[in-house]
Amino acid sequence: MPYALITGASRGIGRHLAVELARRGFDLVLVARSEELMDDLKSELESAHKIQVTLIVSDLSVPLAGEALYARVRQTMPVPDVLINNAGFGAFGTFHDADDHHLHRLIQVNIVTLTSLMRQVLADMLVRGAGRIMNVASCAAFNPGPLMAVYFATKAYVLHLSEAVAQECAGSGVTVTALCPGATATGFHRTAGFPEDSWLFAPPMAERPELVARYGARALFAGRRVAIPGIANKLSVIAIRFLPRRVAVILTHRVLRH
Repeated sequence: MPYALITGASRGIGRHLAVELARRGFDLVLVARSEELMDDLKSELESAHKIQVTLIVSDLSVPLAGEALYARVRQTMPVPDVLINNAGFGAFGTFHDADDHHLHRLIQVNIVTLTSLMRQVLADMLVRGAGRIMNVASCAAFNPGPLMAVYFATKAYVLHLSEAVAQECAGSGVTVTALCPGATATGFHRTAGFPEDSWLFAPPMAERPELVARYGARALFAGRRVAIPGIANKLSVIAIRFLPRRVAVILTHRVLRH
C-alpha cells in the first residue's frame, strides 16, 4: 500500500490534505505536536477509508528535528510515496520588536526542518525513480511582507527551493510542487499574533482549508510545480509581478496593518 508522510497534520490545511490522501487510498504517517487532535483524525480516517494511519508526535522547531523524524520513519517504513511538508507558522509584528526565540523556532520549522526532511526523502525517491513532494509555501512567497518580514522571507525560500529542485528532478520520476495558498481560515492568524478582528482572515476573504487541500492534492498528482488556489490569489500574484517593487511592498504593508 502506498503511503504519504505529512507534517503539520493535526489541523488546518494539513489535516485536510490527510483526508484527501486517505480518499485516494494512501496509508498515512501523520506528524504534529498534538497527539489528541491526531488521534481523532486517525480514528476518523481509518474507519472511513480502511487505511492505516501512524502517528508521530514531534516538535519540528528543535535542531535536527528533520533528521530525527526521518530516521524514526525509516526504522519501520519504506520510502514514502508522497511527502507533504505542511508544518509552519507565522509571526505578526515589526521585525525589531520580535521575540528572538519565536523567530528561531519559525525559521527552524519553515526552513531548516523542511529542507532536511525534503532532502533526505528526495534522495531515496530518486534511487527508487518515483515519488511526489509538496511543500506548502504561500502567496506571501511572491513579495516582501512588512509586519511579517521573516514569515514572508521563509515562504519565498520554500517557493524558490521547490521550483529549483523540481527542475533538477525533471525526467527522474519525482515531482516537486509548491502549494501557495492565500489567507485561509485555519486559526493561523491567532498563532501568528494578528488582531482577533483582522478582516484578512474573515469570510469571504479567507479561503476554506478543505478547498485549498483539494486543490493542492490535484496539483500534487498532476505534477504541477507551483499551485495557487483561488482566482483572487492568482490575480494578486500576477498584479505583484507588474507593480514596481517598492509599490508592492507599500501595498502589502497597508493590507497587513488593517
